[in-house]
Amino acid sequence: MVSSYRLIKQAKMIKTDDFSSVFSFRKRVASEHLVVHYLPNQQALARLGLVIGKKTAKLAVSRNYMKRVLRELFRYKQHEITHVDLIVRVQKKFNQSEFKQIKQEFDVLMTKLNHKAVLNTQKVTLASSAQLQERA
Repeated sequence: MVSSYRLIKQAKMIKTDDFSSVFSFRKRVASEHLVVHYLPNQQALARLGLVIGKKTAKLAVSRNYMKRVLRELFRYKQHEITHVDLIVRVQKKFNQSEFKQIKQEFDVLMTKLNHKAVLNTQKVTLASSAQLQERA
């Protein structure tokens, strides 16, 4: 059972270097409104970074609403997400009337992300076991 749904300070990505390393890894999953860039990390938790440009939503009120919604969705899903650094980038502006659609998109993206992370882990395991067999 989940101990807490709190969004702890360590689960937030703040530094520019962290964002740069995730963007340079060049792995992403996308939907109509959201794009999630990700990078596996060595920590015991998923970390979240948010990018909402002025091009997407001119008003700060709109950008802040989108950030609050995405932080809340991450907070509920953080224990189900594999250990990755996530950057959620908003492609298309959304508002209160589209909340259900955004929640559904976020859930689908996190499912895809977890599936891809498992596949990548299996590939690494298979590659390392093949190298061990070659040495023997």
